[in-house]
Amino acid sequence: MTANTPLTIALSKGRIFEQTLPLLAHAGIHPLDDPERSRKLILETTDARVKFVIIRASDVPTYVQYGAADLGVAGKDVLLEHGGEGLYEPLDLRIARCRLMVAGLPDSAPPTNRRMRIATKYVRSAERYYAAKGEQVDIIKLYGSMELAPLVGLADRIVDLVESGNTLKANGLVPLEHISDISSRLVVNKAAWKMKHAAVNGLLESLREALADNQN
Repeated sequence: MTANTPLTIALSKGRIFEQTLPLLAHAGIHPLDDPERSRKLILETTDARVKFVIIRASDVPTYVQYGAADLGVAGKDVLLEHGGEGLYEPLDLRIARCRLMVAGLPDSAPPTNRRMRIATKYVRSAERYYAAKGEQVDIIKLYGSMELAPLVGLADRIVDLVESGNTLKANGLVPLEHISDISSRLVVNKAAWKMKHAAVNGLLESLREALADNQN
């Protein structure tokens, strides 16, 4: 990184943060406060030029798009919903891996007297998927407890992230169709990529080295 070039990195608490920290540590960047214990939303780091902003996962692309953060780490599922406007996506960090899937009750046939109803919080992804198949469906947006929708007759299928499949199994559902493999990506504000290119590229190279070391 170039001396005295400040960088703000948008991160979300939880699994992505935990798996991003070892990669940032390769670049000598450690938070001075524990984000799981601290109530601070802006965290200083061991590198005086770098700070973290701690926000909801779904807000990371927006903060980066509008320049409130220079970089961020977001799941591909979030980026697909956001659309990627104003962002570069230079690196797959290969962390927080899972799959975006269609799931439902086993042996349940699509309805014949109406459109199939799909419950999901991934509305854009579901719409694109079914449009590509040439199928007209009704999308019902939910924010949680997705597995409940087919059980109570709200929806015929769900579109959701699947990691182990244990939650589906516990609720009597099965994965039916694979939409996309999901992992977390580094995203960069387009203006920051130009104006702070040396600093951003230096961090990018450190992250690439960390990923290469993890593979060895």
